[in-house]
Amino acid sequence: MLNPNLDEIQLTKDEYERYSRHLILPEVSLEGQKRLKAASVLCIGTGGLGAPLLLYLAAAGIGRIGIVDFDVVDHSNLQRQVIHGTSWVGKPKIESAKNRILEINPNCQVDLYETRLSSENALDIVAPYDIVVDGTDNFPTRYLVNDACVLLNKPNVYGSIYRFEGQATVFNYEGGPNYRDLYPEPPPPGLVPSCAEGGVLGILPGIIGVIQATETVKIILGKGTTLSGRLLLYNALEMKFRELKLRPNPVRPVIEKLVDYEEFCGIPQAKAAEAQQQAEIPEMTVQDLKQLLDSGADDFVLIDVRNPNEYEIAQIPGAILVPLPDIESGEGVIKVKEALNGHRLIAHCKMGGRSAKALGILKQAGITGTNVKGGIQAWSREIDPSVPEY
Repeated sequence: MLNPNLDEIQLTKDEYERYSRHLILPEVSLEGQKRLKAASVLCIGTGGLGAPLLLYLAAAGIGRIGIVDFDVVDHSNLQRQVIHGTSWVGKPKIESAKNRILEINPNCQVDLYETRLSSENALDIVAPYDIVVDGTDNFPTRYLVNDACVLLNKPNVYGSIYRFEGQATVFNYEGGPNYRDLYPEPPPPGLVPSCAEGGVLGILPGIIGVIQATETVKIILGKGTTLSGRLLLYNALEMKFRELKLRPNPVRPVIEKLVDYEEFCGIPQAKAAEAQQQAEIPEMTVQDLKQLLDSGADDFVLIDVRNPNEYEIAQIPGAILVPLPDIESGEGVIKVKEALNGHRLIAHCKMGGRSAKALGILKQAGITGTNVKGGIQAWSREIDPSVPEY
């Protein structure tokens, strides 16, 4: 309802005081604040992006905010997901977010959807809202959100982050491009690492999330120039912004219905291929490895295929660092061959995936080995709790 009947919207005495700095802005004024109160915004995710944008949308006076998330707060979230606090660790993110929103602005109506957004429920969840803000971190959900917004003709305020870089734009607004104009086809699974694998500067999602909140408010007010048709790129290390032009693709496929987005992005196929590869590689548990280390056996070499900065955080005793990128380039294969000297090979990483991949590459070079199931994370949880988790 981007064109509400403003005669039906009234501010209370408390709201006049609360929004006084908005009311004296000619671009907002009483009319604009009423528009904000009448508006409804759906936020997909309460993670790095959802956390700051929800705080500012609530403070700005959005009347109805919907939140979709099925995760719980984890200690590793607190470095960037500023809507959550330590006391909420282990509890649902949507409950934590609602608690904080109402602390900031008790005038907000907060709708909670503690579920994974899917092709079965997306249209029903999105339909009641004026604007959708995408705070997700994976390709299947981004395509799903985009297609639901196209089918229901809803603006989609998009943002994404990785390491020190972020981007933001507005999709499906006033005839502008949608997500499929930026990414007609999803990248191969695993090509783009997640923040859990590649890391992210904790401040970065604050910048991008606030940009998303700003675009949302501008759409509601009908003021200013939105990012529709422009992809804003931000590099925190260089402290530089730049823009790319986006245009609708005249020959893009027509979106007629929601599909299986996991299938569309090749996730099941990739998982099947990974499972097949791992099935061909012997595994051992961290208990098996501990018993082997305690026995004093010297007929094996344990390699750690994580990155050097991860190795600095935590190590399994006796492990030799040979990062996966070095193995992929071939340099690490030579190092492993030299280290083995006739001994058997055992490999580990953080959780077992990268070491399985490394062993698959080494197998092609004629080197067989055993993977440590669960990696150093399992070692920390099941063998030595003094080893930090990250």
